[in-house]
Amino acid sequence: MTITGNYEVLHEQGHAPIKSWTRGVPFDDNAKRQVLNMAQMPFIHKWVAIMPDVHMGKGATIGSVIPTIGAVIPAAVGVDLGCGMMAAKTTLTASDLPDSLELMRSAIEKAVPHGMSRTRGGRDKGSWGEPPADVLEKWLQLSEGFQRLCDKHPFLKNSNNLKHLGTLGTGNHFIEVCLDEDQAVWVMLHSGSRGVGNKIGSHFIAQAKKEMERWFIHLPDKDLAYLPEGSQHFRDYVEAVAWAQDFAQVNREVMMARTLQAIRTVLPKAFSADVEAVNCHHNYISRENHYGENVWVTRKGAVSAKIGEMGIIPGSMGAKSYIVRGLGNAESFCSCSHGAGRVMSRTEAKRRVSMEEHLKAVAGVECRTDADVIDETPSAYKPIEAVMEAQSDLVEIVHTLKQVLCVKG
Repeated sequence: MTITGNYEVLHEQGHAPIKSWTRGVPFDDNAKRQVLNMAQMPFIHKWVAIMPDVHMGKGATIGSVIPTIGAVIPAAVGVDLGCGMMAAKTTLTASDLPDSLELMRSAIEKAVPHGMSRTRGGRDKGSWGEPPADVLEKWLQLSEGFQRLCDKHPFLKNSNNLKHLGTLGTGNHFIEVCLDEDQAVWVMLHSGSRGVGNKIGSHFIAQAKKEMERWFIHLPDKDLAYLPEGSQHFRDYVEAVAWAQDFAQVNREVMMARTLQAIRTVLPKAFSADVEAVNCHHNYISRENHYGENVWVTRKGAVSAKIGEMGIIPGSMGAKSYIVRGLGNAESFCSCSHGAGRVMSRTEAKRRVSMEEHLKAVAGVECRTDADVIDETPSAYKPIEAVMEAQSDLVEIVHTLKQVLCVKG
């Protein structure tokens, strides 16, 4: 391991270099081995960049930036295509909020379907039964592209598409009301392309694996199966992912509008939320130019941080979050972390963290307090302050947010 500037370089024989912004934060051996497998792929451009929220993932290490020439790896992008963040600053201040935010949380939970229920013959509580007018209107932006995809891939017709537009999902997806350093009220949310994105991602991961078998290509990890540029599967994948990323962005826009309207129903004071807004992906592919080459950049749990570009780096529930401005660091392919990064699996968090410890960690936040959210407890994540320090040459902090209300699926 070589230390250079603010990052460390790991370089083994037969691998592309790995540059990691992990000083002061954990980079466990399992995640490191997964990155080393990725770095063996012959189409890596220059190096793989690792962000401080790095942790082991399925398909590829979360918190990694993977530039490639001539191929993409569908499992590296994953199945939550276009997953990302949106934040809007309102004209409200802390003094405009009531002492209890219970009614506000209830209003948001009623306005935005969240979670998931598997009841035979019944409607999933995390989807729409009959999509409302605002959702149908937004779907018009996506329907033509979706029809083109269905013409090529008929199985997508039966996916959760329209009825998942404007819905939150489960896991680490959330809606939060936050206060910044000046006590201004922000709304921030995290979600992606939902069921339809999962279908698209899963389909092309399977196709890539079949192609590897067909051509007798042996890989260090079967999840590194790739699609070569110029092939029909590659063209279809890029088209489908682009649509899913659009779906994810519109999904966040619908939820933001519905959340702001829900807040208006419980606050007597009129307010606007057009002061500042950010909407960014952190699970996606992008065609970019780096070091004189046009390359495909896969950001798996990473955010674009071009010079002057605004982004969002959330902490866990109960921790700080940050609105940031990119510094355009070429060594990281103009990227930064997408959050704090897990240090415990969901199963481990539920086993190790007591309800008492969890409640103490989220004190002062209006949120669910049942056992089903312990897998999202703050101690399951790296300290966000250390994560931010490790990437001080990638982004500058514009606003520091602290949540006062959190809706989880």
